[in-house]
Amino acid sequence: MTVFLALLAAFSNAVVMLTQHVASVAAPDGAKGLRLVRYLVRSPLWLLGWVALIGAFVFQALALHVGDLSVVQPLLVVELVFALALRRLWLRQPTAKAAWGSAVLTCVGLGVFIAMAEPQGGGTTPTSAHWVVAVVACGGAAVALSLLAAAGPPVRRAALYGTASAAVWALEATFIKAATDTITGFGLWGAFEHWPLYAMAVGGAVGTVLQQAALHVGPLSVSQPLMVIVDPMVSVWLGVWLFREHFATDAATLAVATLAFAAMAAGVIALVRTAPGT
Repeated sequence: MTVFLALLAAFSNAVVMLTQHVASVAAPDGAKGLRLVRYLVRSPLWLLGWVALIGAFVFQALALHVGDLSVVQPLLVVELVFALALRRLWLRQPTAKAAWGSAVLTCVGLGVFIAMAEPQGGGTTPTSAHWVVAVVACGGAAVALSLLAAAGPPVRRAALYGTASAAVWALEATFIKAATDTITGFGLWGAFEHWPLYAMAVGGAVGTVLQQAALHVGPLSVSQPLMVIVDPMVSVWLGVWLFREHFATDAATLAVATLAFAAMAAGVIALVRTAPGT
């Protein structure tokens, strides 16, 4: 169930990216500001993107509620593969064989990583001290990277903002998991008396700002791989630190899992560079 929900979230994210991109580029020439907004809110495709965005959030929240952070967040990488397939099947964009090969490498690496690492556990409720360490570590890293990204060449700025946003989105996943647990325990209205809902809102806003900064200041081929790869890396650490998730104890098995994760990362980088241009 966890894998199924996570894949649904990844597919929904791919639909969001393509529908809103297609709706935006279809806007009349010269449409800016309020005119562009009026056009978009009347576009069924753009509105479909918002429906898909809500679906992506719901599916991810459910996956995090029933599953482990170390499984759900890496599986969201498949969003890139779904987007590639949608570009070919829906937009009819010519797709190089190298892109399909990169997609296969990404999926195989991801599958081997999850199968060999065997993430499990995650039933522990984090202590306040553990939450403080997680927030300070991820938040502090995001602030430091953002300050360094304030100036410099576009590639460097995109890399720094992309890494910062990935750290925040990984932390946001823990807030979502905590919020769903709070809603389960206290009900929807009772959850407003506890901090996870508010942390989730703040984390989502900060993550969105940093992500948009990364996309704006430099090439997508730099920021996107970092956002996609760093997020699951940080999520694995947060899963272990906060929720006591653990992996296979055999050294050889963990070595294979590590190599598989590296292969997945290489596949992501190659996929971003070989996929059809937006």
